[in-house]
Amino acid sequence: MSIEDRAKAVAKNIEGKAQEIVGNITGDPKDQLEGKAKQAESQVRQSVENVKDQVKEELK
Repeated sequence: MSIEDRAKAVAKNIEGKAQEIVGNITGDPKDQLEGKAKQAESQVRQSVENVKDQVKEELK
C-alpha cells in the first residue's frame, strides 16, 4: 500500500472526528452522523489497504 493512500485514510478519519465533535458541540445531528460516516469510510480504506499488503506479502 502506498503511504499516500494511508495518509488519505488518516486525513479522512481526522476530518470525521472533527466534524463529529463540531456536531456534538453545536448539537447538530447531521454533522455528528456525517463525521461518523467519514470515520467509518476511513476504517474501510485502512482495511482494504491492509488486505492489499497481506496479498503482496503472500505473493512474494
